Amino acid sequence: MIPKKYTSFKEIDNDLKILKLQREIDMENLKMNFSLTKQSLQPAHLLGGFGGLVKSFLISLFAKKVFNKFSK
Repeated sequence: MIPKKYTSFKEIDNDLKILKLQREIDMENLKMNFSLTKQSLQPAHLLGGFGGLVKSFLISLFAKKVFNKFSK
């Protein structure tokens, strides 16, 4: 990376302000991603997908039993 050459302190101050704002944005993104990851790893969310599989399995078993009774 080629170092930037500044001609005034005002340019340096502007770049420092931009870097500070970028750092704050990155910190907020990190906090948001951490929060979303924490929520997605909660037991209720983890079992939610598993619960849907169990429900569909139980419904298919029930449907098979109903069809077997009518086919006899």
